[in-house]
Amino acid sequence: MSTSTNEKPRSALAVGSIVFAGVAMVMIGAFHALQGLVALFNDDFYVVGQKWIFEFDLTTWGWIHLILGIGVAVAGFFVFNGAVWARAVGIAVAALSAVVNFMWLPYYPIWSLIIIALDVLVIWALSVHGRDFARS
Repeated sequence: MSTSTNEKPRSALAVGSIVFAGVAMVMIGAFHALQGLVALFNDDFYVVGQKWIFEFDLTTWGWIHLILGIGVAVAGFFVFNGAVWARAVGIAVAALSAVVNFMWLPYYPIWSLIIIALDVLVIWALSVHGRDFARS
């Protein structure tokens, strides 16, 4: 791969960060979808601890997680092409995923915190290293 005098080669950190973000988004999407399917098919699986203001029926939560999971996974696949729109959509769905998991805390607190942390890492990777990855 030759580069012209004005182009810098892709940094390994940028490539690794974007690959991490894409793979993490696909996995987070799959986890959301699985959470949604469990909530849809087995209402007794999730036990609500404390009552919060964001209380929905588990069937509603199931649909929210299923739809969001599909959206996050699809966005994760498109992140690999390095397009600006894919990174912007990736940041948006990762932020939405973090907010939904914050609202999901009473149902599955430790898992929600893990997904929120992964979402923050995805947002960081896409916003900091996205431009370096897109450079050809």
